[in-house]
Amino acid sequence: MVEGEAPELCGRGRALVRDVLERVGDKWSVVVICQLGETTRRFNELRRLCEPITQRSLSSTLQALERDGVVTRTVFDTKPIRVDYALTPRGLSLLEVVLGLAWWAERNAPDIEKSREAFDAR
Repeated sequence: MVEGEAPELCGRGRALVRDVLERVGDKWSVVVICQLGETTRRFNELRRLCEPITQRSLSSTLQALERDGVVTRTVFDTKPIRVDYALTPRGLSLLEVVLGLAWWAERNAPDIEKSREAFDAR
């Protein structure tokens, strides 16, 4: 990264950047992206893996991720109809970032807890 680039990127506040970060930072997107990182999943399987997500929340999260080109939805003309969800190449690149954040959070969790306790004790 070039010197001064981080503050400029973080300070732009442009609508699309804020919107994308909102999507990634919402309550369920990261969970869904992580569950799709391993393999293609059907809706009900994904719902079980993302508990306690509601059907409505999962549906709207998947639609938003599909709209952003992160997830694909494939409908199979079978009886009953089968619908599979998978990460796109863009979704897989986002998975790398999400896993990095998860790794960072796990590694720093004990120190974060100590910091919170110290802060709350003031």
